[in-house]
Amino acid sequence: MDKILIVDDTPAVLQALSLILEIHGYDVITTTSPEQAISLVNQLRVSLVIQDMNFTKDTTSGEEGSSLFYKLRELNIHLPIILITAWTDLEQAVELVRAGAADYIAKPWDDQKLVNTVANLVELGKTKAQSAQLTRHQNDTMQSKTAAADVGLIYASAAMQRMVDMSIQVAKSDVSVLITGPNGAGKEKIAELIHAKSPLAHKPFVKVNCGALPADLIEAELFGAEAGAYTGANKTRIGRFEAANGGTLFLDEIGNLSYEGQTKLLRVLQTGEFERLGSVNTQKTQVRIISATNANLVADIANARFREDLFYRLNVIELAIPALAARRDDIMPLVHYFLPHRNISLDAERLLCEHKWPGNVRELENACKRVAVFKPEGAIEASDFVFVDASVRLSSSAANIPTNSVAAEPDKESLELAMREHSGVIARVARQFGMSRQALYRRLNKLDIEY
Repeated sequence: MDKILIVDDTPAVLQALSLILEIHGYDVITTTSPEQAISLVNQLRVSLVIQDMNFTKDTTSGEEGSSLFYKLRELNIHLPIILITAWTDLEQAVELVRAGAADYIAKPWDDQKLVNTVANLVELGKTKAQSAQLTRHQNDTMQSKTAAADVGLIYASAAMQRMVDMSIQVAKSDVSVLITGPNGAGKEKIAELIHAKSPLAHKPFVKVNCGALPADLIEAELFGAEAGAYTGANKTRIGRFEAANGGTLFLDEIGNLSYEGQTKLLRVLQTGEFERLGSVNTQKTQVRIISATNANLVADIANARFREDLFYRLNVIELAIPALAARRDDIMPLVHYFLPHRNISLDAERLLCEHKWPGNVRELENACKRVAVFKPEGAIEASDFVFVDASVRLSSSAANIPTNSVAAEPDKESLELAMREHSGVIARVARQFGMSRQALYRRLNKLDIEY
């Protein structure tokens, strides 16, 4: 029910106006005090105000009404205000109408005209408020899209808009954030966005791929090492926590961190203290932790592969990024971003939008890069895109070719794709191709692939 606030120093006027408006279904609130009127508008969702021009006995200047009008406008510029005037303050009322008052009515008033005016202004006020809300939403959306684009996060879907909005909101706090989602969906970009929109934006942003940390080097990587702490340590090494001090530490693929590494990580998260490898001197660090994983950590906890206490330290707020297949509105904006100034045929667009994209944005980027290499000019057709599904190729070759045959030694393109999909985790890549780690290392070295 629409609320109408009536402000007048004459009880008879308040009673008469209330009766007329309540008969027509309005919720009427009355007061004789301008100060209370301001308080009511500040606290309640008032749809319209009807206010007198004078509130003190024997005052006819209209200055009190003018002051109340401008104060109400400061609270809500879209609030319709009708002025009740006598002939002595008519000129002042006309000036306020020019300043934004919705209308004025003279005493005595015409009941039907008053009701019609109120009805029209209430509806108009709703329209203006909705329009203002839409404009604010559009401005907020544009600002968030600009912030996302600054870190290379391109999207058009409502799902990613919600994700970006949540990320920007979360960025204002200092709580730990766990970003979940499949490989290649954009977890690292969301982490970059959170840091960029946080109060720590001018501080260090340090990334750590936890899955790529060998168990015997976890301490040195995370906490640093003194010269001589281990073979090959010729000088003092600064750890990631020390490098990120005062800023943000992004722990990617946290689900792949060894149980020993989880225990050591938990200690520094609990106390903020650590020692470099080979040192007895305790150091303090203060960092914001953002972590990411494509693993089901709840299942890993149940299977004793991930520490429950560490999980709750990391997962104060979870941001779950959907797979690209669940946000198909993002596909073509990403294609145009990866292939700027290129014409994409309708058949190619249809093919891209129908593909399942098991490798998500990373797979889409790779597909676009291949097109850019093999067809640098001209319109891009559906036939120009080649999709590489390593899992399908592996399963078909495993069914027909012995383990020690050619299929056990994948080509360079397959290895590079698998390395990207598994974020460089050697154990996972080796398992995908049915190879030992040593065999995989030899193959990577032979094909000159960095790891």
